[in-house]
Amino acid sequence: MKSTLYLLILAVTFTTSVGWAQSQEFTSFTERSATDPTKSFQIFPNPTVDFIHIRNEQADVHYLKLTLHNIIGNEMIVEVEVMDDHELKVKVKDLSPGYYLIVLKDNLSKYKGTFKFLKR
Repeated sequence: MKSTLYLLILAVTFTTSVGWAQSQEFTSFTERSATDPTKSFQIFPNPTVDFIHIRNEQADVHYLKLTLHNIIGNEMIVEVEVMDDHELKVKVKDLSPGYYLIVLKDNLSKYKGTFKFLKR
């Protein structure tokens, strides 16, 4: 009787776990990074001296709102130039050396991302 009950529990557990594994959708790490908006932004050069470029092939930069903050959170005023539909150029030449945060917001896609860079 015990062995029959044990086999029944084992069979139910196995079929349940097999059904669960078959019903799950798995995505590889490369698939997730390809769809992750933060992975598609390129911030270069980092560290920088005069300018920092922000590039994203998947987004139109005309819809992005950019703010720049020092490491303690104070917003800094900078010049931003649109290079083309996918690239911005930010003048950081007049900033003091240190770490800064770039905050990008896109109200159209509800995207918000923060990136850190070093100004030398």
